[in-house]
Amino acid sequence: MTQMDAAAAARDLFVELTGSAPVGHWSAPGRVNLIGEHTDYNDGFVLPFAIEHRTHVQLGLREDGRIRVVSTFDPVPVEVALDQLDALFPEGRDDVPEWSTYPLGVAWALLAASGRDAASVTGVDIAIASDVPVGAGLSSSAAIEGATASALNDVWELGLDRVALAKVGRVAENEAVGAPTGIMDQMASMLGERDAAIFLDCRTLDTTVVDLGFAAAGLELLVMDTNVKHSHSTGGYRERRASCELGASVMGVPALRDVRVEDLEEARTKTDDVTFRRMRHVVTEDQRVLDTVRTLGEQGPRAIGELLLASHASMRDDFEISVPELDTAVEAAMAAGAIGARMTGGGFGGAAIALVDVDRIDAVSDAVRRAFADAGFAAPTIFTVTPSAGAHRDA
Repeated sequence: MTQMDAAAAARDLFVELTGSAPVGHWSAPGRVNLIGEHTDYNDGFVLPFAIEHRTHVQLGLREDGRIRVVSTFDPVPVEVALDQLDALFPEGRDDVPEWSTYPLGVAWALLAASGRDAASVTGVDIAIASDVPVGAGLSSSAAIEGATASALNDVWELGLDRVALAKVGRVAENEAVGAPTGIMDQMASMLGERDAAIFLDCRTLDTTVVDLGFAAAGLELLVMDTNVKHSHSTGGYRERRASCELGASVMGVPALRDVRVEDLEEARTKTDDVTFRRMRHVVTEDQRVLDTVRTLGEQGPRAIGELLLASHASMRDDFEISVPELDTAVEAAMAAGAIGARMTGGGFGGAAIALVDVDRIDAVSDAVRRAFADAGFAAPTIFTVTPSAGAHRDA
């Protein structure tokens, strides 16, 4: 589905649901994380950028104090009284379809963040369509959260800024959906800018816009979606987060952000092997993010390839969140001439990325497809992405 198709699909779904036109159209992007994986919930550093693939929300008002959501994911509407959202989240989340916990959770978290009660805002109908691939590590969830939060913030006249809306998205994902993610995805989706990445300090939420320089260097970023689906609310993600929290506790610091690379030898003596390797990934990944930002500024994007590869190796060997399909994508892309490559996203499936010369895109794509076929894997979905603008009102 193209972006234009997704916007039209959301509008058509809204008209089918209500028999009337929406009052507005909002959208928010997915994101690619260039580097900095599993560092966000450790108060560390990340370097994501928003992509052109977006989730679209068409919204209308209703007068009965209820919220009704419908999506191309599941055309059966889900309807809840706004004053019942507190009863639904978090304990009653299983009473509604999982996809609906994202927009409904945003409404719940928005009311709490703004200090408003349900009686003070109008009911809404919301139709959702997206061209962000689901399960590919491109944060389709943050795109839903960002589009919904932007729409409700406007029509309810809450006046929250973009950082506050990103926090709302994180609360919705952590507490309403039950996925223990950090805030990187929501910040990237809300704050993205064209032709740039967002360098984010996940402790302070300070951001710096970093010029990527891909176009000037004749490079594009290739996404290689393995089509191996994953879910952040399942055990592997939780186990790794718990390991990180244990490691920080053993080291006597608030978060692994406070452990330096030179502290790792001490950490090795204080923890079991698995916990140590989880810690080592996060600590060295934080340093790789800082090194990437510096290298982009001093030498440009052609100099970051080794950092991308080191990131992948760390996720594969220390954090153990890669899968054979992701490793194959990275190895085949590099063998075909990519500048650098790594898996991106939470792991256990999803996508890998490769930084590739424009004139090598077809050759690298073909090499990855051949490698998957030779390994007996299902065919990957391969496409380029462009750093793009964050959440906004479209109409």
